[in-house]
Amino acid sequence: MQPIHSFSYSDDLRQAIHANVQQFQDKRQLADDLKMAAVAVTIFEHDSDAAVIVTKRSPRLKEHTGQWAMPGGRVDAGENAIEAALRELREEVNLELSEDQVLGTLDDYVTRSGYVITPVVVWAGIDDQHLHPNPDEVASIHPFTFDELIREDSPNLESIPESDKLVLSMNYIEDRIYAPTAAMLFQFREVAIEGRATRVLDYDQPVFAWR
Repeated sequence: MQPIHSFSYSDDLRQAIHANVQQFQDKRQLADDLKMAAVAVTIFEHDSDAAVIVTKRSPRLKEHTGQWAMPGGRVDAGENAIEAALRELREEVNLELSEDQVLGTLDDYVTRSGYVITPVVVWAGIDDQHLHPNPDEVASIHPFTFDELIREDSPNLESIPESDKLVLSMNYIEDRIYAPTAAMLFQFREVAIEGRATRVLDYDQPVFAWR
């Protein structure tokens, strides 16, 4: 695994990210009585450079309304994590991609709300103009640029009285994105961009995300 220093959206960048993700020994978690889910860590072009799709969840949703997220959801019967992540991309941001555009997977993350989430890294091959939110699920679509992902003031690690684990968040513009989304973004940064085999399962979520 090698760190990446140029974030220009190009085939060279795609190959470098693919190599780092493929060399990483990702870990699966036993589902037991938990629900399986997947998210798409989707790399697209923003102002000629690379960015990851983040969304604001629609106020029409029953859970986690208005929170930052990546396209994703439950794995349906008969699906695997990759198929679910690609379906959620289609349903949430109207982006139709094939399994050929998947670069690999990161570690499963177990949430307080009862899910095992598999992050699927996808190369979209498109820019901002091709993304259109489904208003039933997504209020808006935003670029989390690679330059922002590697900010030195991120991640934040906080202690809370309800947990013996540190809560992880990532700074984003003038806001913060919290785990579980932040944990998966942080691991993507560490593995795909920085070339480090960093684990994130032991980072916790804020109490508002436990439900």
